[in-house]
Amino acid sequence: MGNPNQRIIVVNTKTLFGNNYFEGFRPAEEFDYESKILSNYQIMRRGSVAEPKNHPEGNAERNTEFKQPIGYTMIVNPQFKKVFAYQRSSKDSEYKEKRLQGKWSWGLGGHIEPFDAENGNPLKKSLLREVLKEEIEILNENIQNINILGYINDDSNSVGKVHFGILYLIETDGDVKPKDKEIAQGKFTSINELEKICSSLDYEVETWSKIALGPLRDYF
Repeated sequence: MGNPNQRIIVVNTKTLFGNNYFEGFRPAEEFDYESKILSNYQIMRRGSVAEPKNHPEGNAERNTEFKQPIGYTMIVNPQFKKVFAYQRSSKDSEYKEKRLQGKWSWGLGGHIEPFDAENGNPLKKSLLREVLKEEIEILNENIQNINILGYINDDSNSVGKVHFGILYLIETDGDVKPKDKEIAQGKFTSINELEKICSSLDYEVETWSKIALGPLRDYF
């Protein structure tokens, strides 16, 4: 896990969904959850699954009354119809979140922190900080567009119950190079190859990436 005393942005689960609860993926044009988050977020201690749910200083990782928004960002090459896929490190010293260690993913990004809200949209500020400054490098900084494809919600497991994904797309025709030790390996991959990875027993793929496959295929 990351620093349990980290302060992060959360949103009340009932406020976020109202009468618009869903499981899986929901396209951005159907409902604007981004605006719901921006109008209702608050700050909470991140905590950890190893701590009690009722920790006196707060524990967002075990409090299902709140969702932690994550800018879950896909790097795509529209011309060649490929997605940047990567494997998270399986080493404790390089990737501390044991629930995701060694898993394959095509979503980058992380928790949104209070300083992301100082100027402008904190969701997009977090995306630019986490993805483009800390996790990967897009060679020649050749970014064409940044868009929201939709949203991901999966309450079937302990990680998903306290997180909510805003599925962003960064379109580029440049190459991508990992620069964070949390990424063991990564490359641009076709949708067909990603589907083979998902169906193979030789790979373990995180749930959100599996959910994103259908919308990505529709996008291309």
